[in-house]
Amino acid sequence: MADKNTEQEKPGILHYIVRLILVAIVLGITSFLTPGFTIRGMWSMILAAVVITVIDVLVESFMGVDASPFGKGFKGFVIAAIIIYLTQFLVPNMKVSIIGAILAAIVIGIIDAIIPGRVM
Repeated sequence: MADKNTEQEKPGILHYIVRLILVAIVLGITSFLTPGFTIRGMWSMILAAVVITVIDVLVESFMGVDASPFGKGFKGFVIAAIIIYLTQFLVPNMKVSIIGAILAAIVIGIIDAIIPGRVM
């Protein structure tokens, strides 16, 4: 008989919806604070949040790597910066330089540490 404490629950759809909303808010804050990282328009911000959330979930699922900026240390930080940089190619009105992606990963990591629960 399996103990409930040893079983790991999979996150539900509500978890992903909340995560998506938080990512959109964090992207707006990051766009305001970070040079080399801009997103214009609410729909572009929401689309970027969807793209980042989907890529993040895929990276976690297939690679087993936490893609948050401070998850798994340097590796998670680099993966987060790469995800942010690649997202600009899928989202209109989003421009990110390499330095902007690195700075955005730092800002997102700091915001992620402040907001309760894991955002990215």
